[in-house]
Amino acid sequence: MIDYETFMQIKNCHDDKRLNCPQIAQKLGIDERTVQKWLNQNRYAPRKSPRKSSKLDPFKDHIVQLLETHPYSATQIFQRLQEENFDGGFTIVKEYVRKIRPQRVDRFLSSALPRVSAHRLTGDHMALSMWAAPSAN
Repeated sequence: MIDYETFMQIKNCHDDKRLNCPQIAQKLGIDERTVQKWLNQNRYAPRKSPRKSSKLDPFKDHIVQLLETHPYSATQIFQRLQEENFDGGFTIVKEYVRKIRPQRVDRFLSSALPRVSAHRLTGDHMALSMWAAPSAN
């Protein structure tokens, strides 16, 4: 399958440069039959491949239900699916869970207060942080 750019190069070589199929094929490094096929097309249309079904498809609704009831990890969901005769791999479960799981918001990190790390403290700030620090005695 060729991309749109190659399709346009084929058309350009044929229409503007008046090259024949073998010459176009040699110039672009593709098969002559491919050139002939695309010269017969009026416009570019990518191949429509049928969507392959996944081993996970029958279990997707159940995964959504599990995540709505409790924030299970992908490992826990994978184990539950195996109990229900899922014979796929962990990676497909992990990727699907990652895709549908809502993003977690850490309330402490989203605070309006600026965060200051220890390596950025200097001078007066260091002295203030020492006063605030509990004593080691």
